Amino acid sequence: MHPRQSIIEIFSTFVQFVADRFSHWATESRLRSSMQSCVKRTPQETSEYFWSLYWYKLWQLGESQMLAKQHLTAYLQESCYWVSQKTVNSFASNQYQLSDCFQIAIAHIDRVLKGFNSNQGFSLKNYASSIFASAIRETLRQRHEVDISSDWGLLRKISQKRLQEALQNAGLSKDEIHAYILAWNCFKTLYVPTTPGTSRKLSRPDDQMWEAIAKAYNSQSSQRINPQILEKWLLTAAKATRKYLYPTPESLNISQGGDDSVELLDNLPGNQQASLIEEIIAQEEQQTRISQQTEINQVLVAAIAQLEPEVQQIVQLYYAQGLNQDKIAKHLETKQYTVSRRLTKARENLLKSLANWSRDTLHISVTSDLLKNMSTVMEEWLQSYYGVSPQ
Repeated sequence: MHPRQSIIEIFSTFVQFVADRFSHWATESRLRSSMQSCVKRTPQETSEYFWSLYWYKLWQLGESQMLAKQHLTAYLQESCYWVSQKTVNSFASNQYQLSDCFQIAIAHIDRVLKGFNSNQGFSLKNYASSIFASAIRETLRQRHEVDISSDWGLLRKISQKRLQEALQNAGLSKDEIHAYILAWNCFKTLYVPTTPGTSRKLSRPDDQMWEAIAKAYNSQSSQRINPQILEKWLLTAAKATRKYLYPTPESLNISQGGDDSVELLDNLPGNQQASLIEEIIAQEEQQTRISQQTEINQVLVAAIAQLEPEVQQIVQLYYAQGLNQDKIAKHLETKQYTVSRRLTKARENLLKSLANWSRDTLHISVTSDLLKNMSTVMEEWLQSYYGVSPQ
């Protein structure tokens, strides 16, 4: 699958499948027009992170919410595709294809948007990938259970809470749901598999069992019903359960049309839009700082792990226990200058790792002034990492 190139494409195109294979990116013209308008107003902002956060904030505010959701759905197409491909390959059954998994996942876009918290330091793509993978696994396992169960096995397996939700989803009234659940309880109480492991493939109860179930129901209800009505109720309950557990996801990759949300975006108050952009820029900068701090932490922790064991011990005694060089030398029964030399060497190695990271990741030229600043940062990090300032 070829990745999309520009910011405009990333937020306005959708995956199209042919014979369960990626075919092409389809552009939604209204979304493309919307993104072109946004980019024209804010040409300096070219990062995915910025625009994903921008549309997410608009979705949260309820301003042009449908438009924001469509842009975010387009944005998350690649994440959904790769997660779907990886997940479907992990299932032994080939009943469900890549396109099936993709539609299952993308149908959970509301779950992604409602659960995402931009203040926790996660990117929307990473969070969505986790939700998509979970949704596919849950749905495929659920469908597998539904597919291999008979109606009677399914009714024995389902919980009362799920059954009630399924009947509510089917549009039954409160009284009907009460009657159906009573009938279901009588069925579960009396129709128990006699052979272990056969509950999923249970066959229809015989006439004598239906008579017993109807008798049990009539003893607990003022409404008198015969076995035929009771069977009809339970078959209706099984059908509602199967539909509830095995929904057909609505494709979100089809243009809905007739939405005026682009005009709503154009009518956003100028001050509100400017304020939103400023907020996102500040949050993006904060996110960058957090990300860099995390990477610095990882670089220095890895560098410490590469030190020789006796050097690690000296660093531990110096920063964690707050011992000075003389006390460390006495503790280790060695010379003070040996401790000093090894401690200096440890700092040099850590500083070198930090400088290499700055050069390779941040593309910063390492100067003497920068090394001095890095040395200060590193010293503060060591004191914070080990928790005690040296004496």
